[in-house]
Amino acid sequence: MPQPSFHDHDHSRCTGDALARAEALTAANGSRLTPVRRRALEILLEAHRAMGAYDMLNRLAGDGFGNQPPVAYRALDFLVEQGFAHRIQRLNAFTACMHPGEDHTPAFLICRACNRVAEAPADPLCAALDTAAAGLGFTVERSTIEALGLCPACKALQ
Repeated sequence: MPQPSFHDHDHSRCTGDALARAEALTAANGSRLTPVRRRALEILLEAHRAMGAYDMLNRLAGDGFGNQPPVAYRALDFLVEQGFAHRIQRLNAFTACMHPGEDHTPAFLICRACNRVAEAPADPLCAALDTAAAGLGFTVERSTIEALGLCPACKALQ
């Protein structure tokens, strides 16, 4: 199935589904999707791109949520803790999770031209990494798989 981040899709449905799942999950676990947290998630969902904390802060400040860094960092930390967003190490940025509430291990496919990010299933990669590590007597406790390349739209422009 094509990854919505890289292909045309009903983006309003994609965003609406993710927001509805976030609302339901926070209600179920006793946390709250406050207005600033909700707006931060909406911003991340806008274009399936990675966004840095200061870019997020500028957007939140423009929406009247304050202009101090803790505003953005607290909202982003909450979204990551709840599984509604992922931190992209390579870009020092954040992206909305396309599978909130689902147990999954994504590999992140990052377009070097437009910063769009797609999640790909990483279970086979993680299994191979675990096997290689075990052969060296090492136990992997956590890994992040990020691949840099070109999305279909940017590739077509070359």
